Amino acid sequence: MVQAETWILTKHFDGFPKDSDFELKTEELPALKDGEVLLEAVFLSVDPYMRPFSRFRMKEGDVMIGTQVAKVVESNNPAFPVGSHVVVRCGWRSHTVCDGKDLIPIMPDWPKDVSMSLALGGIGMPGQTALYGIEEVLGLQEGETLLVNSAAGAVGSIVGQLAKIKGCKVVGSAGSDAKVAFLKELGFDEAFNYKTVGSLEEALKKASPDGYDCFFENVGGPFSSVAIQQMKDFGRIAVCGAISTYNDTTPQTGPYPHLTMIVKQLKMEGFMQSRWEHKNPETLKRLMGWLKEGKLQCREHVTRGFEQMPAAFMGILRGENVGKAVVAV
Repeated sequence: MVQAETWILTKHFDGFPKDSDFELKTEELPALKDGEVLLEAVFLSVDPYMRPFSRFRMKEGDVMIGTQVAKVVESNNPAFPVGSHVVVRCGWRSHTVCDGKDLIPIMPDWPKDVSMSLALGGIGMPGQTALYGIEEVLGLQEGETLLVNSAAGAVGSIVGQLAKIKGCKVVGSAGSDAKVAFLKELGFDEAFNYKTVGSLEEALKKASPDGYDCFFENVGGPFSSVAIQQMKDFGRIAVCGAISTYNDTTPQTGPYPHLTMIVKQLKMEGFMQSRWEHKNPETLKRLMGWLKEGKLQCREHVTRGFEQMPAAFMGILRGENVGKAVVAV
């Protein structure tokens, strides 16, 4: 019998997550039936969405939600031979028995010199999120100016690079000088540390005096209120995240953007990448193509050890990561 380690949500988060909200448990896995496979986690993803989604996608006592790259170590399913790798949404688990229905095979021509962990990052959900936000939601055009916040994160860092590939001016905001330096390495035209600027309004005006055609929103809260004022007429805003609000115990209030949106005739749309799931195979090929061509960099923040899952998760909510945060087992 195979034993699986699992991280359980013992208590719904109240404010910022705590160690006591998680518990590491061991469970016995059943023998495989026909069509089933046994998976062993290789890389696990930690993402900001887990904080708000845990509230309405989970109940106390459930295994924490999440995605991993796993290796098939036993198989009764010819579609997934032993030794193959898959992306699977099975949560924070070291081993999983599944029937193969929701497994996504790693691209068959995945380069040997590219870590499969990128299937959780720039060549995975965050990369898809960035591309769909830019193309499907914003309709970003060559020559336009894009603002992206949380720009050194898993999604934001890809957003900026894709916008540069499309011939746009890119302004990024991040929370440390090291992250700003990283954005400059990626080719951002302007980047600033929102924690140290005297005035966010003045920093945004200095970076793009004529305003912004598009805003890729990852943060929410006061940053959003200030940024919306800097949009050009008919500007477009893609709302991907609101990490500044995820740990609030009391909901934030105003100022409210409605009059500015009316006067500037702005368009704001929330989205999740799953809306365009049918495009994922082609999208992953495009992202991998840019990576091979050297046009796309995928920085990772790697934590080692399954036992470090809660610490890695809380770390991204504190902004400790540059690029995509993953846990290597």
